[in-house]
Amino acid sequence: MHPCNQENSMTHSSDRLYELPPSAKLVFKVLEINGTMTQSQIATKSRLSKRTVRQALDNLRDADTLDERVSLRDARKSLYSIPESRETDTLANASD
Repeated sequence: MHPCNQENSMTHSSDRLYELPPSAKLVFKVLEINGTMTQSQIATKSRLSKRTVRQALDNLRDADTLDERVSLRDARKSLYSIPESRETDTLANASD
């Protein structure tokens, strides 16, 4: 990727996170620190209600900053994570 395009991508990602509500930012940070988690695990770690976590996950999904897949252990549950490129973008912006 051309350096200018990469910089624009990082800025765009940061802008999307900046515009999200505090609960979505907290859920993003919890996923960034802990890796892949279920909704219940996120609620426990963040101390947010399951409903608030669900809304935060919806916000992150709408902002295209969330990976979601079905759990192989329990198909009724989804596993959530932050795409690696987003983690790299966030870390790069934090070090600037």
